[in-house]
Amino acid sequence: MSADADGPLDCLVTGATGYLGGRLVPELLAAGHRVRCLARSPGKLRDHPWAGDVDVMRGDVTDAVSVAEAMRGIDVAYYLVHALGTGRGFERTDREAARIFGERARAAGVRRIVYLGGLTPAGVPERKLSPHLRSRAEVGRVLLDSGVPTTVLRAAVIIGSGSASFEMLRYLTERLPVMVTPSWVRTRIQPIGVRDVLRALVASARMPADVSRTFDLGGPDVLTYLDMMRRYAAVAGLPRRLILPVPVLTPRLSSHWVGLVTPVPASIARPLTESLRHEVVCREHDIARYVPDLPGRPIGFDEAVSLALRRVRDARVATRWSSASVPGAPSDPLPTDPDWAGGSLYTDHRERAVDAPPETLWRVIEGIGGEHGWYSFPLAWAARGALDRLVGGVGLRRGRRDASRLRAGDSLDFWRVEEIEPGRLLRLRAEMRLPGLAWLEMRADVGDDGVTRYRQRALFHPHGLLGHAYWWSVSPFHAVVFGGMARNIARTAAGDARRTGVTS
Repeated sequence: MSADADGPLDCLVTGATGYLGGRLVPELLAAGHRVRCLARSPGKLRDHPWAGDVDVMRGDVTDAVSVAEAMRGIDVAYYLVHALGTGRGFERTDREAARIFGERARAAGVRRIVYLGGLTPAGVPERKLSPHLRSRAEVGRVLLDSGVPTTVLRAAVIIGSGSASFEMLRYLTERLPVMVTPSWVRTRIQPIGVRDVLRALVASARMPADVSRTFDLGGPDVLTYLDMMRRYAAVAGLPRRLILPVPVLTPRLSSHWVGLVTPVPASIARPLTESLRHEVVCREHDIARYVPDLPGRPIGFDEAVSLALRRVRDARVATRWSSASVPGAPSDPLPTDPDWAGGSLYTDHRERAVDAPPETLWRVIEGIGGEHGWYSFPLAWAARGALDRLVGGVGLRRGRRDASRLRAGDSLDFWRVEEIEPGRLLRLRAEMRLPGLAWLEMRADVGDDGVTRYRQRALFHPHGLLGHAYWWSVSPFHAVVFGGMARNIARTAAGDARRTGVTS
């Protein structure tokens, strides 16, 4: 197609199953552009909310045929793929993929290539860079030499919910109040918020045809990793962290240490930690000529952390860095959410068949708490309430507003009603004193066999090392507390059905 200067563009996005690609697609759609995604596993895009608004093609950037097919009719091609790893093999793969991409883009008459790489340190010969940074720099050069006008954006640490860099920072800070750390914690870095990166990516689609160069991207703060951990702790409401740098930890040892302390695999941690050996600070801000700074933009480190944490805690993380097919990364359940990428979420799931209509079961669910109690081990619930009061919490003293009806926002003992779908779902959020966030979810459903089923989930999002210790310390009692609760709610509903003569 032939787009006019201000009209919609046809954009190809590679890496749409990954962290930034999956976030870029809806931004491009919101800007009015048409989007095609090239993915090795199109099924991974099936459950994204924008899946029905894009053209998805199966292919790989190392396959010239599929890349050529994907480039047909494209105005702007985004290259957002990398082989996270070490050694000559992955660098060769990245080099060859970039060559194919540039050649096919030129043959198809693509107007612009946009690539996001890594910010490289000033004055450091390329041969001394980490393999990760060296490969990213080389990919940028290959694309710039393709004959297609190319925008190469270079960013250091990207702060956003679900990014590998943010998750590494988050887990290290939350889990370890006292840390023995590698010397790279004193390296200066210029982090940037993910929303500012996305803004630059989208705006790059309309750069003038005579612009083909690299641009440094960074936020307003230049910090050491030590500063970042301490400021993260302050934003997250954690006590000040005691951090003791130790120079003997090599990048390889650091990656295993990070893999031990955090759920980020060592295979991904290693290229990240190797890159942190170098100071990565912007040497120019020329991007502002084409993407003018807005008031308050780019956002600072503290605000970026606060926004990311809010998304994590509200379970609104749109994409994960690890949702791309990275060697060593865990497999991803729907819609691209490996359990290490968005924060630990412990669950206890119970399900029971109920000899009662769903309406009867729902009345039991909605009547829970207060005088009715919690249907299991009353002494344990009373003790937990007393302990909560002892440490300044609300305990079980609040009861409930109405003996049989609940509405969103009601207090219910030491819970609050977060969501209620009458006849189907009750979700409670804990307001007791806990080293984390907790929810209790109860559902009245009808299975495919027509039998009423009670489904119950307890969820816990730990806050720091104490949160993990808390979950594992109480988990031995879950069979009694949560198992008994599911069993007794089902039994109560069946008893009520028999007394009223109502059958399921």
